[in-house]
Amino acid sequence: MAKKSKLDNLNQIHGKIETPLTLNQVWGDDGSSKYGTLDLGKYTEYLNNLNKSDLQTHAVKIGLIPVDDRTSLIKRLKVEFNKFSSQFKARPVAKNGKISKSAKDILSEGR
Repeated sequence: MAKKSKLDNLNQIHGKIETPLTLNQVWGDDGSSKYGTLDLGKYTEYLNNLNKSDLQTHAVKIGLIPVDDRTSLIKRLKVEFNKFSSQFKARPVAKNGKISKSAKDILSEGR
């Protein structure tokens, strides 16, 4: 009976860090604490249901200076929401593994 190799019991890892992306994620923040959701549709619905005073209070809570125009304030809040929620989404990875010549030139500069 052949003796089983110790190498068969080892697991190999690739070393790529897929998650977490930020320090807050290391501590367990899933992103829903600041806005209550990471879905833009739900957040837009929430903003549309607020009156002007509540909308301005929400803007201050988020860290924006509230403006008098409701439409521009909602646009600014959505931009800030998208910046925040993008931190919690995985970044796209090239699936075919091919890199353009210009990217290869940039990467080889440090050699």
